[in-house]
Amino acid sequence: MEERLQKVLAQAGVASRREAEQYITAGRVKVNGKVVKELGTKVGPNAFIMVDGNPIHRERKTYLLFYKPRGVVTTMKDPEGRKSVADFVKDIPQRVFPVGRLDYNTEGLLLLTNDGELTQAMTHPSHGVNKTYEVTVPGIVPQEKLDELRVGVKLEDGMTAPAIVNLTSYDYEKNLTHFTVTIHEGRNRQVRRMCDHIGFPVRYLRRVKMGILTLNGLRKGDCRELFDEEVEALRLDCGLESRTEKKKKPVDRKAVELADGKKAKKPDIKKAVNKEANIKKPVAGKAGTRKSSPKPAGNNKAEGKKSAVKNRNKTRQAMMRNETGGMG
Repeated sequence: MEERLQKVLAQAGVASRREAEQYITAGRVKVNGKVVKELGTKVGPNAFIMVDGNPIHRERKTYLLFYKPRGVVTTMKDPEGRKSVADFVKDIPQRVFPVGRLDYNTEGLLLLTNDGELTQAMTHPSHGVNKTYEVTVPGIVPQEKLDELRVGVKLEDGMTAPAIVNLTSYDYEKNLTHFTVTIHEGRNRQVRRMCDHIGFPVRYLRRVKMGILTLNGLRKGDCRELFDEEVEALRLDCGLESRTEKKKKPVDRKAVELADGKKAKKPDIKKAVNKEANIKKPVAGKAGTRKSSPKPAGNNKAEGKKSAVKNRNKTRQAMMRNETGGMG
């Protein structure tokens, strides 16, 4: 099945789809040895594609759910030599990249994939994939402050969208407040900055959910591959086309190809239905009885039979009288 060239580049992990379009228009992409600059060009599964003279590798799409611990940077290579998510996926043959970021001191759910199309869709603010965080802050946060988060607060990069905030508990002994925040934006350190704005800086932060994905069954540092159903749910959540829905080729209903190459006409269903409708049926009369044809005035066969019997009887009587007269 042919696909758009920019989509193939994005799926190969070369770049996002928008960046891939820029590569194409800049003349950096070759397909089967020819430079392609036209957007919307479609390529088949066996097309040989090169970007900047380097062939791309169409890797198997891989989707990993990773439980990032605290003290790990969300990058595949850290110039400072700190522990990164790449250290946890060394045995994965595919080149995967994190979808979004969790800061150094935040733990929790992180998606890793080589699907550039899905990455772009999930990180784009217009698609609004929900992300839920468990938050712990020092102090007893009044409801009015939580309401500010629910309505939206003004940060240096603009107003935040309304958040879903649920109070989990107050720990009066340790003077802590536990609550969850669900947002769909992807700004840098957004939850921490929101809490700073209301005067309760974050002490502990963990992402526990993204779309339908949760941390259930995972320990810190663990990762697992997503099920096909989870990938499909994420794609639908981002407004992407389902990959399981294959377009079916229309069937030629006028003729069926036989084994010997000849064509046989299929039964004309419409004609058969019309023929069935034209069959004369008995006309119903009153009370559901049939109307019968008028009976003839007399039954000739029955009357002839009676006449023959009567003539036979007369003949017998005459014979008996003759015999009686002869004997006397």
